[in-house]
Amino acid sequence: MLWVPFLLVTWAAAAVSCGRLCLAAVEAAQSPAGRSAADRDRDRDRDRDRELSLYEAAFLAGGPQRVTDLALVSMHRRRRLWLAHTGWATVVDDDPEGADDVERSVIGAIGPGGQSRIAAVRAGASAADAVRALADRLVASGLAVPECSRSAITAALRGVRRAAVLTVVLAAATALLLPAGHAPDARALTWFALPLVLTLGCLVIARVEVHPYTRWASPAGQSLLTKVSRRDPLAAVAIGGVRALDDPALRAALMPGQRGGR
Repeated sequence: MLWVPFLLVTWAAAAVSCGRLCLAAVEAAQSPAGRSAADRDRDRDRDRDRELSLYEAAFLAGGPQRVTDLALVSMHRRRRLWLAHTGWATVVDDDPEGADDVERSVIGAIGPGGQSRIAAVRAGASAADAVRALADRLVASGLAVPECSRSAITAALRGVRRAAVLTVVLAAATALLLPAGHAPDARALTWFALPLVLTLGCLVIARVEVHPYTRWASPAGQSLLTKVSRRDPLAAVAIGGVRALDDPALRAALMPGQRGGR
């Protein structure tokens, strides 16, 4: 009966991980925290016909980095910046001044030297106050999922997947490694199917019910994103990212896998 402790471990791992995922999903569904159901319904009705700005669409589609990429592309097209395929951003305006807070954050991330690696600019501008303020506004309006909710759900999903793998590994270990007389027979092995069914079933349900909360946009935000036209090249970048660019050189500048060294 040495296999029983292994079985108990799989049951405990499955129960704890699935319970953690359920709690994270409930908390995400109630975001933004502290708002009543009436407030959420009122905001949903108010936002149903509103139009997203390009920065809002970029954040909801791809998060802080997408907002920075949109600003970089916009400034490059207006010849305020030069984005080289070698991965460097250079200020080409004699008197650089961004058109908005996000662009000013980009210029600040480049630094007084007027040139910096695009990766460093992305990291600096994405963490700037302007992008955080945009995120806070979208979370408060119920269009974006709070970072804490996204992180909790992502971690919980990883835990359920690990519990499923653990069940398979321990079932195989008890069947193949334990000495004769202590290993489970075929009938006893079916007990390991219970935590496996629980974890896999939880993952299937999460794919439908929880998956929306692993994105940047809440269900309400995702609904508004579908109304954004991609005919404008900048709107296409906001929704689809830098892969939507029709300029190969600019795409290479913003996609690390396609650019060479300096």
